[in-house]
Amino acid sequence: MAIEVLMPALSPTMEEGNLAKWLKKEGDKVSSGDVIAEIETDKATMEVEATDDGVLGKIVIPEGTNSVKVNTLIAVLLEEGEDKSVIDNIITKPSVGNNEAQKKEVNQGQKSEEKPQNTPQQHSHERIFASPLAKRVAETKSVDISKIEGSGPNGRVIKQDIENASVVLQKVPQGTHVFGRSSQQSYVVPHSNMRKVIAKRLLESKQTVPHFYVAVESSVKNLNKARKQINEYLEKFGEKVSVNDIIIKACANALKIHPNVNASWSENGMIIYNNVDISVAVGVQDGLITPIVKNADIKSLRTIANETKDLIKRARENKLSLEEFQGGGFSISNLGMYNVLQFNAIINPPQSAIIAVGGVKTTPKLCKKTNTLCEDEVITLTLSCDHRVIDGVLAAEFLNTIKSFIENPSLLAV
Repeated sequence: MAIEVLMPALSPTMEEGNLAKWLKKEGDKVSSGDVIAEIETDKATMEVEATDDGVLGKIVIPEGTNSVKVNTLIAVLLEEGEDKSVIDNIITKPSVGNNEAQKKEVNQGQKSEEKPQNTPQQHSHERIFASPLAKRVAETKSVDISKIEGSGPNGRVIKQDIENASVVLQKVPQGTHVFGRSSQQSYVVPHSNMRKVIAKRLLESKQTVPHFYVAVESSVKNLNKARKQINEYLEKFGEKVSVNDIIIKACANALKIHPNVNASWSENGMIIYNNVDISVAVGVQDGLITPIVKNADIKSLRTIANETKDLIKRARENKLSLEEFQGGGFSISNLGMYNVLQFNAIINPPQSAIIAVGGVKTTPKLCKKTNTLCEDEVITLTLSCDHRVIDGVLAAEFLNTIKSFIENPSLLAV
């Protein structure tokens, strides 16, 4: 019996994904557990495994196709000796979670391949292979279809190529003012899955979570001295500890002292987390991702530094597994390395708090020993809180505990 291969839901929030690459071709034998395709989600590139033995009878969705809905039919596996005639029945039956628009696109594209047509954007002597639907969408959006690289069979341009090209050239009538400029062309950069999810989640956070903010300045003079000594020792092993690693450890220790911050709101009651799992915001090509340093309160600075370095590297290579970036009870966002002195971060639900770390600034202070002015190095720590979970006093106490660990880094080893 033929087996339907559907676009999987690789995370609880996934609604669609990009079919990045087929690792098997039609006619190849596959065994259960073989990786047959790579799917790009909003956060990472994941592998799709075959669930049964068989032959890859038909690839329904070609590689390079973007925004494929979850449960869309992407391929058909045939059992050994099974006739290919069953494939058409599977592709056309309505009960399959097939994306009807894509199915229609394939059918229209096959007709288009038999009779390639010129498009309105082409000169009379040029021909371009495109489905009728793609041509209509291109005309509606005033897109020059000749600029689009087709991902359909034999390089045919399909609807999704028009909507999801990395840079779409749009025709603008001469003399039209675009954002105050008179121009012949403008550029539209379609939203990636990651950018769509980021926009959706942050909008929901600001609309549904009552944010409030508290901030303190913390000296990092002692921290920098301790870090220098630690790195002099670790240098022989090719390792080093960053300021951010020390802040992760400081936050982890503070969460252990103030467990009610390591919590989430629910209608039935507060959810208090036993594990101290800290999400670290990492900038990637088209947004950000928050890999998790798990059980950070019981790990050494050296372990946290090595683990964080590995997580950041794999985050930027889209190689994180789901459990490495989904979850966490508290987040850290550090823009200090970009000379940002202070900012307010948006909470990442269902977490109830996130700390924003600014850059180092030099400020005068009164030295008690000499009763004279001297220089100090300080950073601003701004805590964003969900007021349903964290009240002002708890926020202030928690933030000052973090400050005490940063200003007295020797306590992190206790």
